[in-house]
Amino acid sequence: MRYKGIIFDLDGVICHTDQYHYQAWKALADQIGVYFDENINDRLRGVSRMASLDIILEKSEKIYTQEEKENLAATKNEIYKKLLQQMTPADLPSEVKETLDTLHEQGFQLAIGSSSRNTRMILERLGLAGYFDAISDGTNITRSKPDPEVFLKAAAFLGFDPKDCLVVEDAESGIDAAAAGGFDSAGIGTAASYQKTKWKMNAISDLPQIVAAQA
Repeated sequence: MRYKGIIFDLDGVICHTDQYHYQAWKALADQIGVYFDENINDRLRGVSRMASLDIILEKSEKIYTQEEKENLAATKNEIYKKLLQQMTPADLPSEVKETLDTLHEQGFQLAIGSSSRNTRMILERLGLAGYFDAISDGTNITRSKPDPEVFLKAAAFLGFDPKDCLVVEDAESGIDAAAAGGFDSAGIGTAASYQKTKWKMNAISDLPQIVAAQA
């Protein structure tokens, strides 16, 4: 069976913004006097902003109202967006751009499926604005991974059924979301060794060969 669409997670697959998220959450945690380290940060991968905040506030002695939480999340996002201004097309790995170009040449429709609300800004900073055929992100979903909503909407935007799309992820929560939605998945990084991952990749440049073999 040949795939028609390929849906990519953003952070950790197309680009690496982990350090910016970490710096922004660390700055917020320091402001409110809550302990935060890289181990806690690892739990935030693929998780929505508000859910990430709840994880961070597990270490807080104060109970925050919903309004206060929304204000904290907004503060984090402003810090994060300022950090993102440092990004340029030079931050897009050459193998990612080459892989996307090859997949386009092979005739695949490409989409983004990310929990980030800053997806379009990140793509613009990387020189990929308008490059994808569809974008499903934190601005149009209500449930974050491992719920499959973000991928289901990406497939719908492309006009394909889940069985016709391949999800590319680097996080186990993303692979879980793909499986829950009826998608095949290809994993890199930690997702490459996850038991639910169908296609395991050493690098994103392995992807064109994998999908070409399914023709």
